[in-house]
Amino acid sequence: MAQLTLTALPNIPLIQPGDDLCAIVLKSLAEAGVQLQENDVLIVAQKIVSKAEGRLVRLSDVIPSARALELAEALQKDPRHVEVILQETKEIVRMRPGVIVVEHRLGYVCANAGVDRSNVAPHGAPDDDCLLMLPEAPDRSCAELRRKLREATGVNVGVIVNDSHGRAWRTGTVGVALGAAGVPALLDLRGTPDLFDYPLQVTQVGFADELAAAASLLMGQAAEGRPVIHARGVPYPLREGNAQELIRTKELDLFR
Repeated sequence: MAQLTLTALPNIPLIQPGDDLCAIVLKSLAEAGVQLQENDVLIVAQKIVSKAEGRLVRLSDVIPSARALELAEALQKDPRHVEVILQETKEIVRMRPGVIVVEHRLGYVCANAGVDRSNVAPHGAPDDDCLLMLPEAPDRSCAELRRKLREATGVNVGVIVNDSHGRAWRTGTVGVALGAAGVPALLDLRGTPDLFDYPLQVTQVGFADELAAAASLLMGQAAEGRPVIHARGVPYPLREGNAQELIRTKELDLFR
């Protein structure tokens, strides 16, 4: 019987720059009574990875450029926030008041270049004016956490960094894989026979995105405080991979 089990790991503290995510995850696994096994996957929220890596920017330290001042008026956003977005942006795709959709420097097309203020710091705290950027290199972040977990446990697991993204053709955000290591981010099923032995012609599965979306059901979007999800029973063999496999080239992107 096929079965996928997702477990939200307990007692993950509020992460600070420089925190050891591997040690925190191992402690939480022990508290949950979960012992890592081969082919397990850990899905980790982008925000705690970014925080641990110190990807925080204080608005009071940002000096907006002329371009940021110009866009801020049209966007009705703080020009300092716009400046941070521009620093993470390769190309502006679409704009309307309140939202700017860009191609991130890493290739993702997303709102506000992933620069966020929610769940960054408590209101009224000294760092309440902080913005949080995406990890510098999410695939590398996954590979490093995977390496540390393997050294600590002797077990090979997959690791995914998960973030919530909107979609051009549907309302509502879903979890997507910003980074991946030890998992096939994209599964190419072309040539695989269907139930009637007809070979699939175009089917490619965003495997890491599907796991990220499943984990998001437990992570939540607000005050749940469940940023690490353990997955067991993944229905495909793990292999080396990275989230760059999932990025559609601009030439094949019908929405740009």
